[in-house]
Amino acid sequence: MAGPTEVFDRAAVRRRRNRSAGPGGSATFLYDEVAERLADRLDDIDREFRRVLVVGALGNRLCALVASRAGVERVVVCDTAEALVRNRTGIPVVADEEAVPFAPASFDLVLGALSLHAVNDLPGVLVQIRRILVADGLFLAGCFGGETLHELRRVLLEAESEVSGGASPRVAPFADVRDGGALLQRAGFALPVADSDTVVVTWPDAFALMRDLRSMGEANALASRRRTPTSRAVFAAAAARYRELFGDPDGRIPATFQVLYLTGWAPAASQQQPLRPGSAVARLADALDAEEHSAGERADPEDRGPNSG
Repeated sequence: MAGPTEVFDRAAVRRRRNRSAGPGGSATFLYDEVAERLADRLDDIDREFRRVLVVGALGNRLCALVASRAGVERVVVCDTAEALVRNRTGIPVVADEEAVPFAPASFDLVLGALSLHAVNDLPGVLVQIRRILVADGLFLAGCFGGETLHELRRVLLEAESEVSGGASPRVAPFADVRDGGALLQRAGFALPVADSDTVVVTWPDAFALMRDLRSMGEANALASRRRTPTSRAVFAAAAARYRELFGDPDGRIPATFQVLYLTGWAPAASQQQPLRPGSAVARLADALDAEEHSAGERADPEDRGPNSG
């Protein structure tokens, strides 16, 4: 069988994330916001998790929040970028997310923080994560969703087509909510849930937005990206079009980040199971105070209402 399509240049992903840890890098405001929302979701779960893995180390907020939770004994933080795992709360591990280097049943909780959107084989990664969870262990992740940066995607496409006569891929494809639930189910998670939040942030102009994206390690790492420098005229046209189409009265431009939240549990015999068909102990007709007819039986035509066909 053929392997997964190479959408992302994983070596480029690693270089960009390492660079984000350098001087002027690590714009962690979005990561910190997602970390807070993941922590809020954990607060709604009446469970203690002793061994925790955090996948993605752009900031330290999630590691610190998890380490402070009752019952947590060990936090491991994993990222493909060596520079990002330094000085993080917990045990640092440098590893590519596409090859999770942990033994089966190693963790009670695995958290993903804005790093899984840039893997080539997300279904395979989810299967690996399920395997490293103990039975009834929890996986909870925040990933970029399909509406992320739709404004930037549009203006870059239009500007490059106008100036250069063609366009190269610049903004990564992202999953939507329906995809997320299906991926969890396909990977063998029990009780899979996918939902999303939208975060809109404003910048002075498109150039400031693109600088912060580079600082976050989110510069273009698509395998099919153009390998020659893009002309300044393309970016100038994109910035002007961004302000024209989306700018507010103060001249600032918005950027949309859709965050897709994935929740799934490693299967366990103790988990709630769906009932077998036909095992109900109450009749639906009784609950609805209606007359029950057996399969194939039709009601008397005289009992039909005036609008019956």
